[in-house]
Amino acid sequence: MLCYAVSLGLISYDQAYEIQRRIHARRLRREVPDVVLLLEHYPVVTIGKSGSIENLLVSLEDLRRAHVSLFFTDRGGDVTYHGPGQLVFYPILDLREHGKDLRMYVYRLEEVFIETLKDFSIDAKRHDSHRGVFVDSRQIVAIGIAIKRWITMHGAAFNVKIDPGAFSIINPCGLKGLEAASLEGVLGRPVQIDSVKGRILRHFSSLFRLSIEEKSLSEVL
Repeated sequence: MLCYAVSLGLISYDQAYEIQRRIHARRLRREVPDVVLLLEHYPVVTIGKSGSIENLLVSLEDLRRAHVSLFFTDRGGDVTYHGPGQLVFYPILDLREHGKDLRMYVYRLEEVFIETLKDFSIDAKRHDSHRGVFVDSRQIVAIGIAIKRWITMHGAAFNVKIDPGAFSIINPCGLKGLEAASLEGVLGRPVQIDSVKGRILRHFSSLFRLSIEEKSLSEVL
């Protein structure tokens, strides 16, 4: 099966959400094949459907002063932080063509990043009770998804270059004391985000049995 991969660069959360929404509608009408968006967000805290503002550890005024946006969103999960240096991966897939199995979808999505981290000789694992990918006890990939009429939205956020200290303003995923990790921090050397994209797409293609074709946004909308 074919999947279009679209790189959006650095983009605000609300802009990316609107793009997802439009592609979701086109996928539902079968006007496009599966699509995956790769991007970075400007600093933003997002709170999912099961989230609580109590997991924001600073005031709204503090957020404004730090130029961090706040967005209540329709993905699953609690609170997370996005910012430059974090590679965000939004698959918009028709699960009717991928087994209609939500748990398997999340498992495969996590596996994409576990395999990608293996490419860097990093032994990453799932958590027994929380979605995402972890190095030791620190979260390096957060997972938060939505499914509407079997079409997926949202996805994964991979900490590549982002300073894990940026997550100190929240309880990540609503979990007190959860620490974040970054690929650069674990490796102890600089990593370019573009060098990671190809590895992720290769594992995504293999695990979801998709043929990846890179497209511009205008070709997908």
